Amino acid sequence: MNNKGKNTELFRTSQSWDGVELPDYLQGKPEIVGIKYEIPAGQKLGVHYHPVMNFGILVQGELTIISEDGLEKVVHEGEAFVEMVGTVHHGENRGTKPVVLYMFYLSQTGLPLSVQQ
Repeated sequence: MNNKGKNTELFRTSQSWDGVELPDYLQGKPEIVGIKYEIPAGQKLGVHYHPVMNFGILVQGELTIISEDGLEKVVHEGEAFVEMVGTVHHGENRGTKPVVLYMFYLSQTGLPLSVQQ
């Protein structure tokens, strides 16, 4: 970008939010996927894990991510985060308004973005 715009780096990391190192890049044909999730107030997501690296930007509401061992991360409106890879977890909207979340997956053609448990 030229000097006429404003840049704000949201994060730069080689770890997911729980401090675990991200895996090496996959081999093969890359596939980048972006998904908008809308999670109603009071809704719990199913228990799952991601086999691929991914990150998100929460644009509305508040999302609590809970790992299988009970570690919690609360993501607030406007925050960006790097999700766990290969670790079983789930999300909950404990707030009073819907969560709107944009997630971006660095995947490989044919791989699932998440695996339900």
